Amino acid sequence: LTSRGGAANFSGIELWKGHYDGLGGPIRDEDLAFFEKRIRPLLVNKCYECHSAESKELQGSLLVDSRATLRRGGTKGPAVVAGDPDHSLLIDAVRYKNDDMQMPPDGKLSDAEIADLEHWVKIGAPDPRSTATKHVGKQIDIAAAREFWSLKAILNPPIPVVKLADWPRNDIDRFVLAKQEAQNLTPAIDADKRVLIRRATYDLIGLPPTPEEVNAFLADESADAFSRVVERLLASPRYGERWGRHWLDVVRYADTAGDNSDYPIPQIHRYRDWVIDAFNRDEPYDEFVRDQLAGDLRGGRTDEERTQRIIATGYLANARRFGSRVDDYPQHLTIEDTIDNLGRSFLGLTISCARCHDHKFDPITNRDYYGLYGIFHSTRYPWPGIELDKRQRDFVPLVPPEKRVEMEQALAARSKEQSRLDDDVQKLKDALKNAADGEKKDAEQKLQDAERLAKEYLAEPPLFDTAYAVAEAQTREDVAIQLKGDPARSGDVVPRHFLTVLGGSELPPDSDVSGREQLAEWILAPDNPLSARVMVNRIWQHHFGRGLVPTPNDFGKQGKPPTHPELLDYLATQFRSSGWSIKSMHRMIMLSRTYQQSSARDPKAILQDPANEWLAGFSRCRLEAEAIRDTLLVLGGNLDLSPAGAHPFPPQQTWDFTQHKPFKAVYESNQRSVYLMTQRIQRHPFLAIFDGADPSTSTAARMISTTPLQALYLLNDEFVHEQAAGMARSLVAGFSDDESRMERAWLLMFGRPPEPDERHAATAFLAEARRVLQSNSGEFDILDQQSWQALVRSLMRLNEF
Repeated sequence: LTSRGGAANFSGIELWKGHYDGLGGPIRDEDLAFFEKRIRPLLVNKCYECHSAESKELQGSLLVDSRATLRRGGTKGPAVVAGDPDHSLLIDAVRYKNDDMQMPPDGKLSDAEIADLEHWVKIGAPDPRSTATKHVGKQIDIAAAREFWSLKAILNPPIPVVKLADWPRNDIDRFVLAKQEAQNLTPAIDADKRVLIRRATYDLIGLPPTPEEVNAFLADESADAFSRVVERLLASPRYGERWGRHWLDVVRYADTAGDNSDYPIPQIHRYRDWVIDAFNRDEPYDEFVRDQLAGDLRGGRTDEERTQRIIATGYLANARRFGSRVDDYPQHLTIEDTIDNLGRSFLGLTISCARCHDHKFDPITNRDYYGLYGIFHSTRYPWPGIELDKRQRDFVPLVPPEKRVEMEQALAARSKEQSRLDDDVQKLKDALKNAADGEKKDAEQKLQDAERLAKEYLAEPPLFDTAYAVAEAQTREDVAIQLKGDPARSGDVVPRHFLTVLGGSELPPDSDVSGREQLAEWILAPDNPLSARVMVNRIWQHHFGRGLVPTPNDFGKQGKPPTHPELLDYLATQFRSSGWSIKSMHRMIMLSRTYQQSSARDPKAILQDPANEWLAGFSRCRLEAEAIRDTLLVLGGNLDLSPAGAHPFPPQQTWDFTQHKPFKAVYESNQRSVYLMTQRIQRHPFLAIFDGADPSTSTAARMISTTPLQALYLLNDEFVHEQAAGMARSLVAGFSDDESRMERAWLLMFGRPPEPDERHAATAFLAEARRVLQSNSGEFDILDQQSWQALVRSLMRLNEF
């Protein structure tokens, strides 16, 4: 945001190396999660008996219990060729294509399991297992585990004394400066005011400041001028749209269910809107957690508050759905997805790794996993529809308590009628199969009439508004451990409880509730050191581009330790004492001198600390996909700031999506990008190109890639051309000369006037553009518009933009 870039170079985008090589580099978070959730349990349950270090008799000299041995293979060669499923012996074996090599030998894997293995190999077979791990039954030492940095109690550390005593503006600066001085570093100079308002405006609302806002800030010479900017931005409705999107990344929000047919969920947008509104209201973070886990159980002082709390549990309902089976739906996978996201989002822990066995790295036991599993097994999830059962059910009606009896009676009658119509259709299908040749035409007509009536009944408007939300299950009970993660193999029943290392609180044996309210309290308990640390780290991350803990979703042993542990605890303490106010944390961070530093770092600091861990200067941050798209719409004069509401999904009675013909759609809109329809199996084209979040997994931090496709998109896409044309029309209509137009264009796009060399380059560009275009039209107004449109497109490809 602070880069001036090579402003006279209008032809392209500077490229920099990305952070991930799919076949040799570090494993991406989403790929690691895929391995732990889909691949490791499959290998353990289906392969380890014959192909691990613990096998009584090793088959084919093949070991699959470490990355190296799997790649090396057995007597027939490498089992996996990373990136190439069709030439991987493992894939060949599970496909049962070769009579001489079929694994597992006692029965073919399901289509979904084979597809998981194929996908895993295709993305490079990411595998964190450096060595084979033997299951020797070693107990986790809970007391010792609590000595790990993230599991220690939060302490309110003493404020450090610094040598450069006149530099800090608040205590954040003192913690940061103390680290710099220990490294013989000094802070950078203060950022220019133009840079500062641009940085703050993008940080808080994800849009560029207007020229008028910039000029007002420049003219305000009072000591609290920047504080007033921060307050204005925090009060903007645009703030919730920006920061709500950060949370939606973490909770892997999507508008579709995520199974093979990816059924749309017309009601889920209410949860998205609730998140945005919660940030705008500065709902205390502890209430934010309670509402999402158990809002339906909390009631409310008003009908509206009660309704909004039910909608908040869309967080749980939003868990992914899997497969197309109805009678034997793999609910354990949806619950696993819930537990996995809950652990990452609220605790910064990878709990789902304990589904098959005790966690390999962190102090999370297999019993802990099923203690949490029982809570969500006792929760009723809504049914969004799948290929073989298309009708929605178990959505939560949004009606006041006094209308509950009336509602239940009406729903029962409607369900009975729908079942009768469905039965009639099935009976007529059976009759058609057995009909004599002379009776078939009449039978076909009767079937068509019955199907039409069923569809018309389904098309009738719902009796009540509903939410894609959860409720208490009819049966609320403890569950048995699933041995090696297999639902068909039961072990001991374990009480519903919290993680042992965090206290292990249990529900009473005779408890008749799911335990979701209790779970929220366990997460927020004063003696839980993770909840506050994890959230303040996320807030810091989105201001500085990197968290104090660089792995925001993993505060365990596989994650990275904090660069500033005392500062992290100070922020966590302040967060709690502020009443869990997120906006108070913004104020504290943004009013620090650390935040207000220039990105022009001292060469010594760059050499000594290339990653800028010690914050001796502000790290330049690339805009996210949504901010890029929204800015383009602003410049084109086309951004629609009205509330978005529901998506224009096709009518429910027409839904006939299958795994071979899944739901797919892209809905064009000029509203903010947070409101774009988000599918699980198909990412929005713009967001995918510019590293938008993957809605199939928790995105703690966006990837940063630089690809030719990004440059080509900005050069050629019709959407970009439309915004450039809109801006050019505005400039040409609003100003009579090129100098004035340049001034306005640079203020709009970069928050500053053009430099002399930029004016010269732009003047030459316009002259050349007009000369080239002269042959197509002799009308000066058209030449003016087209020339400026070409210049605007070039400016849109600059790094500084």
